[in-house]
Amino acid sequence: MSQRTCEQEEFNIQTQRTSRRTSRRTSRHLGSGALSGELFRYLAVSAAALTVDFCLLFLLSQGLGTHYLLANPIAFALGALVAYVGSVHWVFGHRRVSRKGLELAIFIAIGVGGLVVNEGFLWLGIEVAALSLFYAKAAAAITSFGFNFIVRKMVLFSA
Repeated sequence: MSQRTCEQEEFNIQTQRTSRRTSRRTSRHLGSGALSGELFRYLAVSAAALTVDFCLLFLLSQGLGTHYLLANPIAFALGALVAYVGSVHWVFGHRRVSRKGLELAIFIAIGVGGLVVNEGFLWLGIEVAALSLFYAKAAAAITSFGFNFIVRKMVLFSA
């Protein structure tokens, strides 16, 4: 085997080891055992929340003429309420915070972070990338979904 082939093989082995270590760390933080079930249920709850969010956004912006950057937080907030109710009653098996008022406050605070991500991507999609409201909102929803799931799982619903 040539020197270059050996170096490439060593690089591949190191990359695989690093990938496994990173995967184990992520699994510890997110809880690998029930993660797939929680993720599936979170997707279902998020689909319901997204339906509320999308419908209200389009009703406010297209139907009533409200500017999309004002209509979006209103629609997002009602969608977040659907996500909260579904998350605490169906999605996550373990709750870190025993006081429901505190849990709701933290859930909302994380949601505000998700809203910032959502508004940012919505603005970028419409103003910079010249996407339609539908496609910009879809991109914004995907990114805020990932943000919200990971942060909520780590802060509120992990053992």
